[in-house]
Amino acid sequence: MTNKRIEISLTNIVLLVILPLLLILLWQLRSLIVVLMIAVVISATLVPIVNTTQKVGMPRFLAVLIVYAGLIATLTGFGLIVGPTVVEQIQRLIRKLPVYLETLQSLLSDLILRFGMRDTGASNIINQLLDVQGLTSWAIRSSQQLVVRSFSVTKGIIGSVLSAILALLLSAYMVSASKQLLEDIINLFPAPWNKRLAAQIKPVGKRMGGYIQGRILVSAILGIVISVSLRFLGLSELALGLGVIAGFTNLIPFFGPVLGAIPALIVATSLGGLTVVWVLLLFVIVQNLETYLLDPLLVGSSVKVPPLYQLLAVLGGAQVLGIIGALIVPPWIAGLGVLLENLYVKPKLIAEGHQDLDNQQLTINN
Repeated sequence: MTNKRIEISLTNIVLLVILPLLLILLWQLRSLIVVLMIAVVISATLVPIVNTTQKVGMPRFLAVLIVYAGLIATLTGFGLIVGPTVVEQIQRLIRKLPVYLETLQSLLSDLILRFGMRDTGASNIINQLLDVQGLTSWAIRSSQQLVVRSFSVTKGIIGSVLSAILALLLSAYMVSASKQLLEDIINLFPAPWNKRLAAQIKPVGKRMGGYIQGRILVSAILGIVISVSLRFLGLSELALGLGVIAGFTNLIPFFGPVLGAIPALIVATSLGGLTVVWVLLLFVIVQNLETYLLDPLLVGSSVKVPPLYQLLAVLGGAQVLGIIGALIVPPWIAGLGVLLENLYVKPKLIAEGHQDLDNQQLTINN
């Protein structure tokens, strides 16, 4: 019987001590980590625009300054021109939400009686499902939970504004000094991983930036189309606010289009007639337009994120970071997918392919 000696080296002791301390440090710095994640997404989105601007012969820092100034001017102009109307319409929607739900409840109860379902059990089920106070409080509570998760990372509204400014500044620095910054990070890894990682910078940035650029452009187009269409369908009083809600929620894969359609359908129900049918048809057409035309054209196949991974990214991001997580985690998953594909999957398949070829050649020679 042999006695096995367990050797504990100084390196192992140092790792056992440092690793828990590092995890604690990362937890304490989680707000900064989220800001860095947002900054990376912003920089990946704007790098192609900066590169295009730089091609005219101007220095990179000047190209970064022009692009970011244009971005801030666009957002500010949009907020000043459209913002007050959107805020006023959304506030009006929230105030009238109980009335809209009561109208929907009455409509469904009338439909039950019209189809001869006079059983009080069916009416009670409808009344419970469409309990005005319950649904209103649930919607407000769910929205607050998502917002609170987002604010808990940044310590309130003021912290969120400061974090947004910090993320914008960090992204500007990343874009302007991206080459040197990435070289410094890559040099921390030993050979040959430094060269392998250096080769992945461009495809990772392209996939993350392409994902966000496509989602923003598609959501903007759909928001405009929905706003204009709702105005023609008789919802002019809230058309702009409903279109902005639909466009913003469309940034979230899978659940966004459904969430954006619910407020418009509730408002359309209160108008009676065939309005709700036309509004429902509008969102069905818009969803198919996005799925079969806009997404393949503007987002393209370069993202290559399986739907299951996108769904898990949205659910996990929303669970941990609220609305912020639902928006920024999917592009990170897209970028990490590049690393997994190029650093593990493809080499593994190539190695297995070479092994199969060697075995086949060995069989032939024998």
